[in-house]
Amino acid sequence: MKEVYLTQEGLEELKQRLDYLIVYLRGDVAKKLQHARELGDLSENAEYDAAKQEESQVAQEIKDLEERIKNAVIIEKSGTHKISIGNVVTVEYLGELDEDEEAVMQIQIVGETEADYSKGKISNESPLGKALIGKKSGETAKVVTPHGEEDYRVVSIK
Repeated sequence: MKEVYLTQEGLEELKQRLDYLIVYLRGDVAKKLQHARELGDLSENAEYDAAKQEESQVAQEIKDLEERIKNAVIIEKSGTHKISIGNVVTVEYLGELDEDEEAVMQIQIVGETEADYSKGKISNESPLGKALIGKKSGETAKVVTPHGEEDYRVVSIK
């Protein structure tokens, strides 16, 4: 597996999720399996099938989280001279917008695992993330999208 770029906070969230899965959810699934077995014939037992599927999903998520944590590379806060992973960036969209859209937005460049647009965190591997990496305040980043090129001006870097 390739390196997984995470902030320290993102690594802690992954560890908390892993702990929850191992300590609570895996035990809960085991109880569901036991209950389903007690119902009798497993060949036509929908509860048993559902519990087995849930067990498989939990086991896979545990495996994935353990792998991500093992390959984690902690993003160190870099300077504010050039944009890099971990920076919080204010950008201004230079294209045309609808009335209800904002031209200026604040985003944090994070690794793919932590990306969550609803929280203002975009992946360094996203088109916008790639375009912003290495830019300085005042520079313009060209982003290629399915709808054409879009321009963003870097307002500030934190």
